[in-house]
Amino acid sequence: MELTNGELLTAAEEAGFAALVTADRNIRHQQNLSRRHVALVVLSTNAWQVLRNNGGLIADAVNRVQPGSYEEVGFRAPGLPEP
Repeated sequence: MELTNGELLTAAEEAGFAALVTADRNIRHQQNLSRRHVALVVLSTNAWQVLRNNGGLIADAVNRVQPGSYEEVGFRAPGLPEP
């Protein structure tokens, strides 16, 4: 089954999710979060080799967000300072 972004957010809310983690950086501009109960945590990449080493940053962001809020999690490239 394929869902649009709005349908996905609604399904997440109906299932009781507090946050949705995605790498879709455009979702914030496509959806009005002000009436949503689910928060968005948007990752700067979906590359597994980056994500598997940064689970703590992702978990911290999920713990910080409030209903209807949005937070981006950026990851530094090797050899560069934190974003």
